[in-house]
Amino acid sequence: MVFLLCLVIAFAAFFAFLNGFRDASAAVALPVRTRALTPSLAVLLAAVFNCLGTLSSVVLTAAFAERLFVVPPGRQGLVLLLSALTAASLWGLYLWWRGYPSSSTHALISALVGASLGSALLGRPALEDINATMLSLVLLPLLVSPVVAVVLGFLGVVPTSWAARNTAPSKVNRRMRQLQSVGGAAVAFGHGLQDGQRTTAVVLFALVAAGVLGAGDIPLWVVLFTAVFLTAGTVVGGWRISYTLGNRLVRLDPMRGFVAQMAAAGLLFVGAIGLHMPLSTTHTVTAAVVGAGSNQRFAAINGRVMARIAGAWVATPVACVLLGAVFFLALSPLS
Repeated sequence: MVFLLCLVIAFAAFFAFLNGFRDASAAVALPVRTRALTPSLAVLLAAVFNCLGTLSSVVLTAAFAERLFVVPPGRQGLVLLLSALTAASLWGLYLWWRGYPSSSTHALISALVGASLGSALLGRPALEDINATMLSLVLLPLLVSPVVAVVLGFLGVVPTSWAARNTAPSKVNRRMRQLQSVGGAAVAFGHGLQDGQRTTAVVLFALVAAGVLGAGDIPLWVVLFTAVFLTAGTVVGGWRISYTLGNRLVRLDPMRGFVAQMAAAGLLFVGAIGLHMPLSTTHTVTAAVVGAGSNQRFAAINGRVMARIAGAWVATPVACVLLGAVFFLALSPLS
């Protein structure tokens, strides 16, 4: 039992590191692309505010965990969590290698659904209420949040352009580059606020399943554990995805880059604090970039790249359900 618990915590650390590694692009891609910040400074800014957001997420974790599922006690629950973490991490590595931004949260929850399905196929206890979680916390946000982000990004350009109508373009670009530092920090903080809850919740579920922690307790070390590995991944940075967002997908000026950042950050804050809903940082930032980039006089969106990214988003739940089931069947002897 102790070995299995340590294995789950180790994989949770890797998942958190990979989460920060891949999603750093959401905060750094636009300011680096518009030369508002140097790559090293952008990554440092993202790491600091990612860490702050993760530490702040502790007050939201309990409300988020209550909306998820019930993990079976003992080795069965630990194997379910281990299978899901393995599946979600491997899928995240594959999409990073391809340079496609995708949701770590949706990958993890979908993998948990797959692991639960594999358990049911063997006649063993599954995760209670996991199907409702899949519908409300994966499929619904997958359909709604990108649409809302596109609309906010598109409409946000209008008042911003109007406010800058009598200002020289060079001055507007200079001011907007300065504001993009604020936008990057806001996105990074929102990412930590959102994604910090995921790893923390998984570790808490593992501790409860192993019988070393009571339900509802949140030790400080678990939050620090998540913050450290999420921040470490951000510091390393996944530049493949940053290049896709900043160079392959769209061409943005500093003003539209700032609008996209603030639209995405606003959605992340509302989702985490107001709705207790896991919104994907990747989905919101990418969609807001598309919305802001569409509100220009010239074609700025690479439709082929956007179609491939959307395909990766749709494939994530399907692939992770299958992978979660396969890994549980492979690891079931441990339970």
